[in-house]
Amino acid sequence: MKVILLGELRGKGGEGDIVEVAQGYAENYLFPSKIAQPATPGNIKQLEERRHVIAKREEKRIADATASKEQLDGKTVKIDAKVGENDQLFGSVTAAQIADAIKEQLGIEIDRKRIVRGGTIKTAGTHQVEINFYREIGAVITLHVADPDAEEEVVEAEETAEVEETAKAAETEESAE
Repeated sequence: MKVILLGELRGKGGEGDIVEVAQGYAENYLFPSKIAQPATPGNIKQLEERRHVIAKREEKRIADATASKEQLDGKTVKIDAKVGENDQLFGSVTAAQIADAIKEQLGIEIDRKRIVRGGTIKTAGTHQVEINFYREIGAVITLHVADPDAEEEVVEAEETAEVEETAKAAETEESAE
């Protein structure tokens, strides 16, 4: 069955596209959700009259998506999580947690549904996460997952090592004189 999409439908097309879908999918989901309408001759004629409006909206969406991509692409976001043995997390990192961390650390609000993960993030360390803004426009961010308690111990150990090195350097200078 041919339908006219009234909005973006992932994997099928965008607003104003005429696509072929299963009749049950159209009648039970697309039409009641107002995502599509039947591709009747009258609806196709109305679509042709609205093409310029749809094109303007499309340009704005692409511009917004490109701007968002430039703001986020290549950035690093840190998420604190409880880590057990072998760097395994207690649970996993969710898309909502990633979206909240981006908003908190970078000041950019994104919809959690736009976050694409290859799989669940269940280990501490560095992970690449893709954010799909619009169709093929997306950004890749680096997600650093770590235990905040463990990092404090590492920082304290590094500071202690620096103090010891400074003390040894001072002793070496005194003995040289």
